Amino acid sequence: MNEPLIEKTSGWRGTREVWIQAAYLALLESGIDAVKVMPLAERLGLSRTSFYGHFSDRSDLLNALITLWQAKNTGNLIKRTEAYAETITEAILNIFDLWLSPELFDSRLEFAVRNWAHTDPDLARKLEEADQVRVEAFQAMFERYGYEAHYANIRANTVYQTQIGYISMIKDGPQEPLEPRLSRMPVYAEIFSGQKVTDAEAARFFSRHPV
Repeated sequence: MNEPLIEKTSGWRGTREVWIQAAYLALLESGIDAVKVMPLAERLGLSRTSFYGHFSDRSDLLNALITLWQAKNTGNLIKRTEAYAETITEAILNIFDLWLSPELFDSRLEFAVRNWAHTDPDLARKLEEADQVRVEAFQAMFERYGYEAHYANIRANTVYQTQIGYISMIKDGPQEPLEPRLSRMPVYAEIFSGQKVTDAEAARFFSRHPV
């Protein structure tokens, strides 16, 4: 049996947030089939009854996980495409912050949700919608810097599909050392944009991600 995730006081019934966190960890570790009330209750050291004080049923908890994924990954991605940048290369480097900062974009959660969607048609539709919204946000970013819509769309899909493919290949997050991965990112930005990253832009980017 897993050790409880929290220290409880007598009569404490937990909070909605601790149940969601336990479900999140179970999803990352073992997939959606592990997100069930009794195993989570045992993990938390709480009763099954306490769960129903916060959720109507398991589906309610699963919807909370989907909401978490939408807010963190899609929401933060859109915000990052709208972050201030003087050039398209600087804007792309802003995007790369997502792939390097789990607090901005949770790659492990993205991987888990994509696997979950294989067995949940409703989630699969939500995932398809999220993919479209994200690509549209990338395309709008390229268009703001003067790219014609058709080419902006192709570049947007290239940026997005490259990273989602990378995430899909690596369950537990990037295994390669950070330094060589970082060193390639200005080159990726040049490939994606067709423009050189300046030394000043690269320096600002690297300063955000010290090795």
